[in-house]
Amino acid sequence: MSYMWYLYLDTNQLTGSIPSEVGLLSYLLIDLHFSNNQLNGSIPSEVGLLSHLTDLYLNNNQLTGSMPSE
Repeated sequence: MSYMWYLYLDTNQLTGSIPSEVGLLSYLLIDLHFSNNQLNGSIPSEVGLLSHLTDLYLNNNQLTGSMPSE
């Protein structure tokens, strides 16, 4: 099995919403960074499935709603 522990997509002019498929990385990610983009919509509930996640950065986007729980 391959591991991707860190996914840094800060300041990449990303637009649209965070895809729900991010939940498929539940056993792989410990850091997920989406800061300083133009992401919008709500934070997908699948983010709550990221059981090993220690750092999540979503600041400076146009996201709405609350942080999903497990």
